[in-house]
Amino acid sequence: MMDFTAIDFETATRSYNSACSVAVVEVRGGEAVDSYYTLIRPPGLRFSADNIDIHGITPEMVESERDFPGIWPELEPYLRGKIVIAHNAPFDMGVLQASLAANHLPPPPFYQCCTVQIARRVWPQLKNHKLNTVGDFLHIAFRHHDALEDARACAAIPVAAAKVAGAQDMAQLAERLRVPIRPFVMG
Repeated sequence: MMDFTAIDFETATRSYNSACSVAVVEVRGGEAVDSYYTLIRPPGLRFSADNIDIHGITPEMVESERDFPGIWPELEPYLRGKIVIAHNAPFDMGVLQASLAANHLPPPPFYQCCTVQIARRVWPQLKNHKLNTVGDFLHIAFRHHDALEDARACAAIPVAAAKVAGAQDMAQLAERLRVPIRPFVMG
């Protein structure tokens, strides 16, 4: 069964500890069954203009929102004990690591896998493997840099790749593609 959780963060600055939104999409049996999205008040309410240009989230939009420790009790159950995928996982896992470390929160046990690596193995002919490029190839309509829409697009990648690779679940897909599924550890 294709069971996993897709995650996507948007950040307010170049700092990994500046999450301003997060979304997860829970996939069971190859179908999205649940999702979670929230805005986050980043530390110091600091934003860079470049990041605002990318995702459109402004300080005014998050000034009354909860900070990372405030949203963590809702987010953590989506990750605990799961295989968590992200498109360019080093970025999203870096944001999670930095946010947990800055707030002295213990990491939950889970495994991580990168859908960029999956896409590179399954569709090497693409000009690049950015989420919007892979999404276009798979005919996924989504608003790029909206955390929930990005998480939904990310979630579609292993499902489509499993069909190409003839894989029944994430472990088999990773094995056939020689893509690692690693434990999440604080760096």
